[in-house]
Amino acid sequence: MAAISTVISMVCAWLWLWRRRGTVGLVAAPIATTYLLATSYCNVCRAPSTDSDGSRRRRRWVHSLQGEWWVKASGSSPPYLSSRLNRNVCYSDRFQCTEAADAVVPSWVRDSFTKAREAIEGFDLSGVEVPDISKMTGIDFSSIKLPTFPPFGGEDGDGTVASPPKLPGMEQAAKSFNEMTSTAQSATSPNAKPMPPPDHELMILTKKLIEVRNLLKTVNVQNANLKLPSIVVVGSQSSGKSSVLEAIVGHEFLPKGNNMVTRRPIELTLIHTPNSMEEFSEFPQLGLGKIKDFEKVQKTLTDLNLAVPEAECVSSSPIELRIHSPNVPDLTMVDLPGYIQIHNKNQPAVLKEKIADLCESYIKDTNIILAVCAADVDLANSEALRASRKVDPAGVRTIGVITKMDLVEPERAIGILQNSDYPLKLGYVGVICKARSPSTAQAIVRAEDSYFKSHSQFSSAQVTVGTPTLRKRLMEVLEDHMGRGLYRVVDAVQSELDEARYQFKVQYDDRRLSAESYVAEVMDGLKTRLRQFAREYGKQQVRDQVRGMLEHRLLELCRDVYWSDSGQLEGLFSKTCLDASWQTRADMSSSQLAKSGVGRSSVQLVVDTLLDTMELICTEDFSKYHASTRDKLMEFSNDVIRAKFNSTVDQVENTIRPFKLEVDCTEAEWQDGRKRAIALLERSVADARKELQSIKASLGRRKHRSILKQVRLAQRQHMLELQANGAEQFPRGDTHLLWALTPPEGMDPKLFEAGVRTLELTSQAAILQRRVTALKSSRTCSTVATGKACCPEVFLSAVAEKLTHHAVLFIYVELVNEFFFQIPRDVDNKLYYELDRWQIRQFAMENPAVARHLETQERKETLELVMQKLRALSQ
Repeated sequence: MAAISTVISMVCAWLWLWRRRGTVGLVAAPIATTYLLATSYCNVCRAPSTDSDGSRRRRRWVHSLQGEWWVKASGSSPPYLSSRLNRNVCYSDRFQCTEAADAVVPSWVRDSFTKAREAIEGFDLSGVEVPDISKMTGIDFSSIKLPTFPPFGGEDGDGTVASPPKLPGMEQAAKSFNEMTSTAQSATSPNAKPMPPPDHELMILTKKLIEVRNLLKTVNVQNANLKLPSIVVVGSQSSGKSSVLEAIVGHEFLPKGNNMVTRRPIELTLIHTPNSMEEFSEFPQLGLGKIKDFEKVQKTLTDLNLAVPEAECVSSSPIELRIHSPNVPDLTMVDLPGYIQIHNKNQPAVLKEKIADLCESYIKDTNIILAVCAADVDLANSEALRASRKVDPAGVRTIGVITKMDLVEPERAIGILQNSDYPLKLGYVGVICKARSPSTAQAIVRAEDSYFKSHSQFSSAQVTVGTPTLRKRLMEVLEDHMGRGLYRVVDAVQSELDEARYQFKVQYDDRRLSAESYVAEVMDGLKTRLRQFAREYGKQQVRDQVRGMLEHRLLELCRDVYWSDSGQLEGLFSKTCLDASWQTRADMSSSQLAKSGVGRSSVQLVVDTLLDTMELICTEDFSKYHASTRDKLMEFSNDVIRAKFNSTVDQVENTIRPFKLEVDCTEAEWQDGRKRAIALLERSVADARKELQSIKASLGRRKHRSILKQVRLAQRQHMLELQANGAEQFPRGDTHLLWALTPPEGMDPKLFEAGVRTLELTSQAAILQRRVTALKSSRTCSTVATGKACCPEVFLSAVAEKLTHHAVLFIYVELVNEFFFQIPRDVDNKLYYELDRWQIRQFAMENPAVARHLETQERKETLELVMQKLRALSQ
């Protein structure tokens, strides 16, 4: 209904002006139209966003109709009817459209429009249905013609149309309307130009000194003269300091939230790049590379801040962030956690003091203090000003920033900026920074500029306002503070450089070292150790290992089948071993040896050797400094073995399967087996006697004889008890019941166990010696036909050799050879070539000696580069 009333009011105003004023009325009509469109435009914009679809359709219809009327009357498109116009810009009190129109439109025009509105107030338009003009097609607006009006002043003598008479307020009304609509358009236009770049001439010195400052940050020095000033931003929570930083940068990138999301200092370096339109950020500490999405920057900052436990809430460990952009000035700034008045129940009681101490540690030096205060809060209650006055009583390095200037009356805002109660030599700057609706940083700055321009009090009072002004002010102050300390920094850098050169000469004799060369040297040493291991652990070593395992099983098998029973043992020394039953027993023994899991046992034995040796190599080369690399190398080794283990076991079991049924032995194999069996038994005798001597030496001869006497007494009593219970009589000297003996009362069990072990070793050495003598001298052991049953040690030795030969054949080809082939390539591909520069440096820095060498060398080189840049500035 408001839209229809507006249109009808416009028509009536034109007719009334035509009737009352004639030609003058026609001249005043554009002024009335301007006034009407301005007020109706603001009324439509002020309509609530929750209107019905019909209300929104009627407002669109009014806009369309007004646009057609403007085109017909002026021949140009209306500047205010932009489809991308933001209604909230008009809704804000920064753009008081009605007040602006009332100030410039003559009163007689407003009276004419008022009379026209009064004439239509009695019309009942509730039943009028307004069509949706967006759905109306086929209408030719070109056929609609407005009446032709005579020239304003007739024609001049030369035939040209005379200019219209200049009425009071007409030019001012047109200018005000154009400014009002163009401001709204520029704030939301997608093609809006970026914020003006900083003054390049002004920032030459600052840019170079910021480069020097970034270089000096990489040098671990405690000299206070080497510290260049930064701009430290302090303020209470919700004072708007984050909005100030984002307005300076031109992007929203700082953490947002209610639960104290800024918990660590954010050291922000802005780098102006005039020759590149690319905008990106970097986190030097994290090595994430270029980040072009500022939402990702915001998320990363949030994660880094929230990593601080809530029980601590704040940390002094800074976060370094660098932003490269053509739209930022060269500045170094530090964003600190905001001051608080009271902590919540989940925060430590000393949180307020921790934040104050952290802020004081940054502002007590020569840094520039940016004290952010809200305009709607009394400066007497400002924590930022209180803290800055504590370390800077004269206010010579403090800039006051008053935010939220639109929340107070202009007169009060000007009074705050001209404050004499809390004077600062660098003054105060007023900003708004935050829009009432989500918008771009450029739109916020333009809206801020429009607000200050729409209130003439700010320009007439000669106060400093606006984000661009703040940017320029910060650039000037930072350049001034850095420039005044230039010669002091040059002297300090020269002193540190002389000391660094001396230390590098004394400690390392000017020998240069790089992380890449160190890593290459370590990897070459590792591969040399691997090649040496491959040479030392060949097929013969694998064969010896597998044969030793099978010979051990051979001894256990002979002990269980032949030697443990005295009757069976004596049968080996008589002709009874030539019976067929003894032949069958020999075949069963060989089958049992082949079925004892030779495949898995032999492969596992070789795998254990490989892994143990790799563990030894890694321990000697990496465990002291490079534990993570050692773990990776062992992981590679396990991966290679895991891939080949099962297939190798299967192949070994398949190749020895025939020996589980029957084993044929030639005379040559028998003679070789006889020699190996004699040597095996002799080694076993020597081992038994050696262990026996060790026991005697540890106990002493007299004590040893006493213990043996008690053990034999216990053995005799145990045998008598068995006989009394109906057991058979055991031959004297039988030792298979020793395990069942218990120590007498009052005797140390360990001493009794040593005595039992002595009897076992004595009996075992005697049996083995008898078998050695039998194998060497007995005629029955000279051939396969007569010795297979009577000399089982020889036959099983020949079988073990056959099993060893076939098992090693596949173990070496499928497992060992593949292992030594793959591991060096994994070292090259996964431990060297895949490392980036940052990982190579981290590897080198794990070695303390190399780290000290690199730090001393890099310190010297960095100071030389800094000195070169400083000399260039001093010239």
